[in-house]
Amino acid sequence: MFYVGLDIHSKRISICVLNETGQVAHRSQVRTIDQMMQILERLPDRFEVCYEASCGYGHFHDLLQPVAARVLVAHPGRLRLIFRSSDKNDRKDAERLAKLLYLGEAPAVHVPSQDVRTWRELINCRSQVIAKRTRAKNTIRALLRSAGETPPRHPSLWTKKGIAWLRQLNLPTTSQQLRRDLLLEEIDTLNRQLRRIEQELNRRAAHMPAVGQLRSIPGVGVRTAEAMAAFVDDPHRFQHAKAVGRYFGLVPRQDQSGDKNRLGHITREGAPVVRRLIAEAAWQARRRSPTDRAYFDRVQHGDPQRKKIAVVATGHYLVRVMWAMLKRGTHWQENPTLTKPTPAPARQQQGAPMPLASSRVRRQGPNGLTERATHGDSETGGRGQRGP
Repeated sequence: MFYVGLDIHSKRISICVLNETGQVAHRSQVRTIDQMMQILERLPDRFEVCYEASCGYGHFHDLLQPVAARVLVAHPGRLRLIFRSSDKNDRKDAERLAKLLYLGEAPAVHVPSQDVRTWRELINCRSQVIAKRTRAKNTIRALLRSAGETPPRHPSLWTKKGIAWLRQLNLPTTSQQLRRDLLLEEIDTLNRQLRRIEQELNRRAAHMPAVGQLRSIPGVGVRTAEAMAAFVDDPHRFQHAKAVGRYFGLVPRQDQSGDKNRLGHITREGAPVVRRLIAEAAWQARRRSPTDRAYFDRVQHGDPQRKKIAVVATGHYLVRVMWAMLKRGTHWQENPTLTKPTPAPARQQQGAPMPLASSRVRRQGPNGLTERATHGDSETGGRGQRGP
C-alpha cells in the first residue's frame, strides 16, 4: 500500500508518495491533472490519497475515487493547527499530508455527492445575488441622501409604486440621474436572476422529503429548510446534537484553564448562508411557536440587552432540533411543558447584574430530543454576543 499526499494548485500539483514503511518512494511536481493521474496509475500497488479541501475539491474526489483505494479530503483549518511551521512550501506540504495519511491522523471532511454539491452551490448563488441587490439598493438610498431627497414611507421604495416614483424623480444633476437609471437596471436584472434561481430551488425542494419535514417547524420557510437539508446532507454523520452546532459555528469560543472558563463570540465556522437563514428563522419561530418563544425568553432571562444572545441560542436550538428531525424522520410537535417561560430571579427583577456562572437544566425537547437549557452567558457566548 502506498500513501499519496497532494498539494493541488491551479498551475501546479505537488505529489509525494510514501511506501509501507513511511519512506518517500516518489516525489514530483506536475502542471496538469492528466499528468498527476498518469503518475498515480503507474504506482505498482494500491494507494490511498490525501489532499487539502479547497475550491473544486469535489471534482478531484470524483476523479480519484475510481483509481484509489481511499480518498481523504483534509480539513484546512485543522491542518494549520497540526502544522505550524515557518518552513512551508508545496513540496513539504504534500509530504506532510502523506505522513498524516500514513499515520491515520489526517482530519477528514465530509464530501457530499455531486448532486448535493450542486444544490449547495445554487443556495450560495442565491445568497450572493441577494447581497448584490442589497448593495445596489443601499447605493440608491445613499444617492437620494446626497441629492437631498427623502423617499416615501408609504408605499415602500421597493414596491412597484415606489420604483415608479424613483424613476420619475428629477435629480439635480445628469450624472445622478444616470447612476439612478443604471442601479435600477441592475436591480431589475438581479431580480430576474433571483427568480430563475428560486424556480430551480423550488423544483429541487419539491422532490426532497427532508425539506417538507423541516418546514413543519413554525417560522422555518422553504429557503431555510433546503439550506439546512443540503448542508447537513447525511444526519447520521454527526454523533450528537452538539456536533451539529459546532459544524455551523453556533457554539461559543472557549478558553478554559484551571478554574477559569472564558466563553466568547460564536466560532462562525461552517456555511455563513445557513447561519443567516437560521437567525431569520429564529426571529420568526419566536413569534409563531410557543415552544421556541419559551426557549427564547428563558435565555433572555428578562434582560432586553440579551436579545442577540437569545436569538443565537434559539437558532442553535433550532439547528439541533432540525438535525434530530432529519435523523429520525419526524415532524415538529409543540411541547406543552415548555410553553411557560422561566421567571427571572428576584435579584434580576431588582436590577441586579446577571451572574456569570450558568446553571444547566436538562429538559425534553420536541420529538424526544434531550436539550440542555442554560441560564447564563455560556449558552451562546459572553454578554454582548452578536448574532450570525
